[in-house]
Amino acid sequence: MTDSNSHVSRRAYLKGVGVGGAAGMSSLSGCTAFGGGGSSDTITIAGTVPLTGSFSSIGQDMERGYELGVQRMNENLDQEVELVLADDESDADRLRNQLNQAVSNNDVDMLWGSFSSLLVTAGSAFAENQGIPFLGVAFAYMQPHLDRGYEWTFAPFPKSRDVARSTAGLLELIPEEERPSTIGIWEPNSGWGQEQADYWEEELSGDYDIALREKFSIGSQDFSTLISQSKSAGVEALLSNPTPGGGITAMKQMQSNDFAPKLLKFVRGADPSAWWSALGQNGAFATMCPGWVPGLTGNGNSTLDESYRSEYDIGDDQLLPVQVGTSYNLTQVAEQTLANAESTEPDAVREVLRSREFNTVIGDFSFENNGLPREGQLTAPVGQWWEGGQHTVYPDVDGDAAIDFKYPLTPWGER
Repeated sequence: MTDSNSHVSRRAYLKGVGVGGAAGMSSLSGCTAFGGGGSSDTITIAGTVPLTGSFSSIGQDMERGYELGVQRMNENLDQEVELVLADDESDADRLRNQLNQAVSNNDVDMLWGSFSSLLVTAGSAFAENQGIPFLGVAFAYMQPHLDRGYEWTFAPFPKSRDVARSTAGLLELIPEEERPSTIGIWEPNSGWGQEQADYWEEELSGDYDIALREKFSIGSQDFSTLISQSKSAGVEALLSNPTPGGGITAMKQMQSNDFAPKLLKFVRGADPSAWWSALGQNGAFATMCPGWVPGLTGNGNSTLDESYRSEYDIGDDQLLPVQVGTSYNLTQVAEQTLANAESTEPDAVREVLRSREFNTVIGDFSFENNGLPREGQLTAPVGQWWEGGQHTVYPDVDGDAAIDFKYPLTPWGER
């Protein structure tokens, strides 16, 4: 974050800035450390972000999206909004401890989630037990919504079925005579890994040959067998949802083994800016579905762009990180909910979440009672790494940062 005095003064409305938190807490600029009590004229929101640990490459971007959203909420809502945010260290147990401390020390009206199915489901379970409305993004996994009878959890984020549908849409951008015919799916050995692979296979098998579907272990550092199997199967379009670290490792090994499919989609793996930092031009052409991508228009996208550039002083040639927009979208849902709720009582907040259509930087949508976005309402935008930035390539939009889909991948020897 910037260290300018103007940055600090713009955050002055938030309580407790600079207050030292309990042991292990991060005191975040623009947020309070855990501690102190809420008041009747203050809306208190608590959450965590992964500023350290295995998901740390995404944590600051998530924090900044939340901060910009809270700044907007304080400008638009009648009550002051206080954000209580801490580092969950990319660990589910740590996240639960942080949220428990937040709720113990504050009159919390709403909870916001962290990053990944692992951390968001942990936060959701806590919220369900406490009976506090919970919003979570970076969480495409649908099955918990269906299995656990969620009453308080809402996900303003494209889910596995939306990701599969947008993959089909991306493929249809390619002229039919040039379109890949063989699909390979690398399936992480996780619940979401299986779910996403199932949706991809169901969505694509009628028009394409699913030539390969093989599992790998999360945390694996050796993708050579999958690469060899993909080459033997003639895979032209490779789909997977690895962790960010796993995706980068796989990409490096694909280069060393001279495997360059015509299309590569690494959902979540290619999301963070660390992708380009680690791979440079070798990371070009990769696509992802991070929830929000520069190039989308309407529903506050221009305000988001202007606010971020003003707050963090980035150049005109730099694009916003995708997680900033994804998190900012969550704050828009929170603002529209609180603005239309009769009170901040949990039942009143939940009633608005279940009944209202929301308009955010990722689109217009409403929720099913189980917290899923209603089927078919959200288009999962596809981003593509090109010249150091992530640009919208699907759907076809006219934002300044949108580009035509770059296809096929350039072979390694020609880069």
